Amino acid sequence: MKEQVWKRIDELGPQLWDLALRIHDHPELGFEEHQAAAWLAEALEGGGFRVERGAGGIPTAFRAVHPAAKPGPRVALLAEYDALPELGHACGHNLIAAIAVGAALGLAPVKKDLPGALLVLGTPAEEGGGGKIKLIEAGLFRDLDAAMMVHPSDQTVVDRGSLAITEVGIEFHGVAAHASSEPDKGVNALDAVIQTFVGLNALRQHIRDGARIHGIITHGGLKPNIVPEHAAARFYVRASDNGYRDELVEKLRRCAEGAALATGARLEFRLVGHAYKAIRPNRALAHAFAEHLAPLGFPVEEPTGGVGSTDMGDVSWEVPAIHPYIRIAEGTVPGHSRAFCEAARAEPARAAMIAAAKALAAVCLDLWTNPALMADVAREFSEGQGTGS
Repeated sequence: MKEQVWKRIDELGPQLWDLALRIHDHPELGFEEHQAAAWLAEALEGGGFRVERGAGGIPTAFRAVHPAAKPGPRVALLAEYDALPELGHACGHNLIAAIAVGAALGLAPVKKDLPGALLVLGTPAEEGGGGKIKLIEAGLFRDLDAAMMVHPSDQTVVDRGSLAITEVGIEFHGVAAHASSEPDKGVNALDAVIQTFVGLNALRQHIRDGARIHGIITHGGLKPNIVPEHAAARFYVRASDNGYRDELVEKLRRCAEGAALATGARLEFRLVGHAYKAIRPNRALAHAFAEHLAPLGFPVEEPTGGVGSTDMGDVSWEVPAIHPYIRIAEGTVPGHSRAFCEAARAEPARAAMIAAAKALAAVCLDLWTNPALMADVAREFSEGQGTGS
């Protein structure tokens, strides 16, 4: 049956690659992915899936269910398809979408002979919008037994976590004055932002390895001859542990409070944007994926470098999940770069897309036909293994 599914994925190769390139050529930001969501839904409907557009109340989300649902493991394949501002698909989400659809369409002809259920969830706005979290809240991950996706990278790694993240907005309010003739009558809000960065830099030697606090100044004043009465910054706070991430947010707050005290500016400190949990890797699922991927020419590599953040982390606390990475380029090509955007439409990415779809489909077959694997996956999840707390 696996050979039959893999043969079907090979046959679908040109269609899947066309889909990946169309999404790449028409990048859409989070919650604006109307074309991508429509193309993916149409492809799944063509393969016999029943598609609910606007799933969870999100216009660019969808829920596709194969009609041959029976008692047994309920498995969801996740598609991402949002792009980055200015850089386009520099995170390769066009490939994530094509991989999920490829695996699902490869399985579709044989699903009638298998137990369980097969779903594809279209999850918009991973890049800071938290689309999966909204779908969790809408109940779309309820009663699932596994959720899986594959992310492109410059290395192949299957058992890797992510960093929990919280986005923080800081604003300072001071008093405007002439910066030359009467600076003593002003309160400099920009100085408060700068002092926050200074305090944060002093803090860095006292935080755990792998944790990250990084930010930008989003507003710093109007003209050099006006003491800035308003200044603002935006920060991402990340850690491999959900609880430690929260501790670091409070440390950042104290840096900002100290800057307010030193300058006399009034502080507004808010949690804004997105907050994602750290992934709980399910090693039983990851091992099954690796076993199928290696013979396809993508052996698992020793991971190098740091990790990012994803709303797949929140999914992994609701249901057993994996978020493996597959190499789409030779050498080191950092994500969120223009070079990675080009790699996401180059020929090596096509081979990676097909291999990832095959491995993902094979794990679905394992979950439906090997009760021992499903039991191991469920046991690992229930025992709370993995990172974060």
